[in-house]
Amino acid sequence: MRTPPKPHNGLRPKVLRPSLNTPRARLDMTVILLVLVATTVLLAWFGLGNFAHALTFPGRLTGAVFISIAFTTLLAVGATVDHWTGHSFQYSGLLTLVGVFLALLTDAMLLLRTLKSGDLVVFPVVFGVFTAAAAWALYAVWRTSVTVPAPKRVAAAVVVSSILAVANFGYQNLYLPYRRETRPLITLSVDKAVLSQDRKAFAVPVDITIQNHADVGFYVLGTEVHAMGERVGLSPKDRLRQQWRSDAEQFAHSSGEMNPLSRREIHQPGELVEAKPWMQPGNWIEPSDAFTTRMVVQLPLDTRYDQVAYYASASLARKDQLVLEPPLNFVATSWGRGDVPKWVKAQQQKKGLDSLVYRARVHENNAIDETIREPRFVSLYWTFGTHGASLQSSITRKGEDDSGQLSGEDQRALVSRYGLVDLFAGPVERTLWDIKSQH
Repeated sequence: MRTPPKPHNGLRPKVLRPSLNTPRARLDMTVILLVLVATTVLLAWFGLGNFAHALTFPGRLTGAVFISIAFTTLLAVGATVDHWTGHSFQYSGLLTLVGVFLALLTDAMLLLRTLKSGDLVVFPVVFGVFTAAAAWALYAVWRTSVTVPAPKRVAAAVVVSSILAVANFGYQNLYLPYRRETRPLITLSVDKAVLSQDRKAFAVPVDITIQNHADVGFYVLGTEVHAMGERVGLSPKDRLRQQWRSDAEQFAHSSGEMNPLSRREIHQPGELVEAKPWMQPGNWIEPSDAFTTRMVVQLPLDTRYDQVAYYASASLARKDQLVLEPPLNFVATSWGRGDVPKWVKAQQQKKGLDSLVYRARVHENNAIDETIREPRFVSLYWTFGTHGASLQSSITRKGEDDSGQLSGEDQRALVSRYGLVDLFAGPVERTLWDIKSQH
């Protein structure tokens, strides 16, 4: 006796035997093939790029996952043709279903990625179309007669692989940008001053060391060391509270200095004696490595300063979060012509500061962001004036600096994404009374 077919429960559309006898069937097969072929090409491109060139292990793992998915979708292309025409392989429908599901999952994740991090409008549109077409294709395959051996095991395998893919994607894009920051260390030490042969001048050696105890390397975007000459008189009695307040207001407007308050010492604002770089821009320091250099500051023996304070700073970028394309060139000055942001020129006019501008092209740390984002450039501003020197770095699209300074939130996001690190050391103060007494 023939067993009657089970009644349709409403959760799944009526199962159809795949064929090319109707326009709808031909349209379904065409859409499925287009989705699978386009996704295979896209994932192979991103996968090979990430697997070969990504700067982090999760990035390379993402590349390997994309390559494996691309291989699956490529097999699903042949399975689709067999499922609709040949019917020679019992599980061709299952392979088509898995391939289309993986295409939908990866296209959706890439769409979210471009909406979160992309700059170019074309990619959200493309990935949106791919996602919608993959959803259509998944429904078209699901409504056909697909043979699924051990449905529970197959479902469990698909769920587990999907969870792993989503977890890796989230780890790469959500956790890593906010993980604990690693920072090298700068130390300053001042050696004994040396008199010149004619005893009219002296030199103070300053040793600067940068130590990288982190497990990642750092590009050196710029460095500076500067010496501030300070005049410090002594009051014969305790100073009044109003004088302390005056000191606080005076030093609150000083750049690159500490704010000394003293009952007896009468501090004057420091004056820049000398400023210079101490490491070549564009170099890098590897993990567990160190770099030491010695700078010499010279002054006449009859200098009016009572002490000199030394400061050092460096602007770095993590080598696992960007690729610096050499060279990092000097391109402009704030007082001359060149591609200088408006906010830099305005700042110079108000505060009497000058800047040297260095710039270089940077690349993203993975193939996906390198494709969906506009080209970025790192700009380093080496700023100096009468009352100090400082470094400031920024990564922007070409011409974006002209809109103004970044907000605090944008600056934090920039630092997190590209691993920008600013290091400071000092002040290390050296009194000059012993030297000046040797007339």
